[in-house]
Parts: sequence; C-alpha cells; structure tokens
Amino acid sequence: METSTFQVTGMSCGHCESAVREEVMQLEGVDEVQVSSRTGELSVTARAPIEDNAVLAAVEEAGYEAVRSA
Repeated sequence: METSTFQVTGMSCGHCESAVREEVMQLEGVDEVQVSSRTGELSVTARAPIEDNAVLAAVEEAGYEAVRSA
C-alpha cells in the first residue's frame, strides 16, 4: 500500500469533501480516500503507485485545485 498526500484549495464543507472523495475513489487501484475541508488535506491510499496527475485531474473534475504535499 502506498499513501500520497495533497493540499486541496477551495473546499469549505462536507459536500466539498464528498465531491472530491467520489471523484478520487473512481481511480483504478485506490483503496481509501481521506479528505478534510478544515485542513484542505487529501490522503489517497492505493495498492500500487497512482500518478499524481490522475489524482489532480480527479480533484479538478470535482471543481477544486490541488498540489502534491511535500
């Protein structure tokens, strides 16, 4: 299992969290998604490495912007 962390901007509520979670969960190999509108943190756990660009595109599809955390 590999976990990647991203910083998402623009989220302000539970609906925002759900929108991001639903889009990212659709990515192949993703096992778990944790997202917080309070901190803006998105954590993606997958069986194999997931391309950052795929996660960023999924977040954008949900209507938000993200960057990979260091």
